[in-house]
Amino acid sequence: MMNAKTALVPAILWGLGLAAVPQASLAQVPGQSQLPGAPAPANPQRNAPINAANDVSLDQKLNTQISLNNLFRDENGKTVPLSNYFGGKPVVLVLPFYKCPGVCTAELDGIVKTLQDERLKFKVGRDFEILTVSINPKEGSDLATMKKKEYLNQLSQPGAGEGWHFLTGTQESIKKLAGEVGFKYVYDAKTDQYAHPAGLILLTDGGKVSKYFYGVEYSPLNMRLGLTDAGQGKVGTAVDKFVLYCYHYDPAKGTYGPAIFRIIQVAGFTTVFLLGSFMLMAFRKDHRDSKGMGASTKPGVPPVTSTKA
Repeated sequence: MMNAKTALVPAILWGLGLAAVPQASLAQVPGQSQLPGAPAPANPQRNAPINAANDVSLDQKLNTQISLNNLFRDENGKTVPLSNYFGGKPVVLVLPFYKCPGVCTAELDGIVKTLQDERLKFKVGRDFEILTVSINPKEGSDLATMKKKEYLNQLSQPGAGEGWHFLTGTQESIKKLAGEVGFKYVYDAKTDQYAHPAGLILLTDGGKVSKYFYGVEYSPLNMRLGLTDAGQGKVGTAVDKFVLYCYHYDPAKGTYGPAIFRIIQVAGFTTVFLLGSFMLMAFRKDHRDSKGMGASTKPGVPPVTSTKA
């Protein structure tokens, strides 16, 4: 079976447009804006060529608790802990960088497409939060504000601005968060570029890693099931929870598929219920008929007979 890391390599190559170029070019163009009020830390130097299969991956760390006291800057330049965005709703975490011309743009476009699909049913801001955190420490809140405005205009949903957040941070904060969720990326000092995986992470309202979705397009059904799962009973209807019972999350593929055994169980219970209901109705009908026949043959009451003229 294909593992998660192997599945990511084609997405990385496609997103960076590097299927036929040297490994050293496996990267993206980072942003240049400065974090307000603080000097941008230097990115770590790297002399060896980047190997996408080894250096870039999205490794699953299910049930890992992220550090909610980790500090970032919001779109207004205010320093905020991640705990500000957790507490009652599941969270979708995305780790792009804002001046990325390739996979990051496709990734955010894919999120908008999913959010606009009526089959999702859930609304950002009302049912869940989205945290978009730049992996480039040189990018600041001015660029985050521009990106938020761009994607909110593209999404065009009332109330979305209250639930979709675009953050920036120091290299220390970014590395800490990325490490906790298994997001492995590389900066190449020679080209001043990044290589990173394509995918997003679903977190519970308490900040625990719940699910991973790979690539740049996200099935509305997968997202709906994932949010229902991450919501731990706080998101979704009874129907959503029933559908979730009949589906199984495959960590290797990062998708939901039919849980055959559970479907057979449900089908079996349904068959037994319908058969039992039919037998009960038939029993009650026979009981009513027998009572009617008994009443017409009581002692002292002649049975009704037909007479000929």
